[in-house]
Amino acid sequence: MKRDIRDLLNPALHNIAVYKVEGGQEAEIKLNQNESPFDLPLWLKDAVLDEFRKEPWNRYPDILPFRAMDAYAGFLGVPRDSVIMSNGSNEMLYTIFLACLGPGKKILIPEPSFSLYEKIALLLQAEIVSVPMLPGLDFDPSAIISKAAQEQVDFIVLSTPNNPTGKSLAHSDLCRIVGECDAIVLVDEAYIEFSREPSVIGLVAEHENLIVLRTMSKALALAGMRIGFAIANPLLLGEIAKPKIPFSSSRLAEITLQHVLKHYYLVTDAVAYILGERQRLYGELEGIPDVEVLESDTNFLIIRVRDAREVFHRLSSSGILVRNVSAYPLMENCLRFNVGLRLENDRLLEKLKNRQDELQEADWRRDEPAEP
Repeated sequence: MKRDIRDLLNPALHNIAVYKVEGGQEAEIKLNQNESPFDLPLWLKDAVLDEFRKEPWNRYPDILPFRAMDAYAGFLGVPRDSVIMSNGSNEMLYTIFLACLGPGKKILIPEPSFSLYEKIALLLQAEIVSVPMLPGLDFDPSAIISKAAQEQVDFIVLSTPNNPTGKSLAHSDLCRIVGECDAIVLVDEAYIEFSREPSVIGLVAEHENLIVLRTMSKALALAGMRIGFAIANPLLLGEIAKPKIPFSSSRLAEITLQHVLKHYYLVTDAVAYILGERQRLYGELEGIPDVEVLESDTNFLIIRVRDAREVFHRLSSSGILVRNVSAYPLMENCLRFNVGLRLENDRLLEKLKNRQDELQEADWRRDEPAEP
């Protein structure tokens, strides 16, 4: 009798679930994947496509998208050999983890944090060292430094601003961690354009153990193009590049990035709009009884409600898709939603306010004395 096919696979797969998006990816108002509400204007898409049409489609692209890497290095003001591009930051995560982790290696992950970190670490059979956030979901930098030394970890990954909490590590605390920890430190800056804290890219030249991860899916509104970058010192980057999949970035993505960087005011304007709406949403949510809203350094907000699952399904049935993040540690009954267009945000607020009115009326009726 042949063995069960699962016995022939990597045993780490037993502890890994398939990635899913609860509620799907289609809705009248879609606020569940932290996307930009702004698509690229048609005139810019036309310019990209006009250039792409001239490309030979029967030929492989460059092994790495060198032209886009040159453009992004110039945009950041860092040396060209400190930058590598990938097919989305998720592919870059796999590449970095492959280069840095394996059986016998230890990775420190604050929790809660981006779920893909744990998934890849489990797949590579690395040992995970967790450091919980503080009760208000802020980072605990002293605990991170202490635990890293105590456990002699090899690798630290920090999502800041953090998904799913929306909180940032202070720049000074990041400097401490990178400087004091004898480990490679990966700082995932997927949401940095929305943060009150500055980027740590300026530290790359000083610290050989620092890697900065960037994505073009959030502020740059290119989630569909799959563009990510890693920035590190050339020696470390050269090692990271060894497991990198060749030819993984398309010429279309490369051309698109170059055009967006030339018209970066579109990004700046969009970020300004999102930050304004984030502040307005925060103020409105503070006024809704039984809704606790957390301060955010990202393009999304976290609220804690009485029953997250019930509110999630009510919103979904109204055509509004948010993310239920209650399964994360310390985030019971929490929902996450990105900032949308003003009309979308108003619809969400309306539904949340109506729901709280219904709850208050139900409470009032329950407490009302019975008739004699």
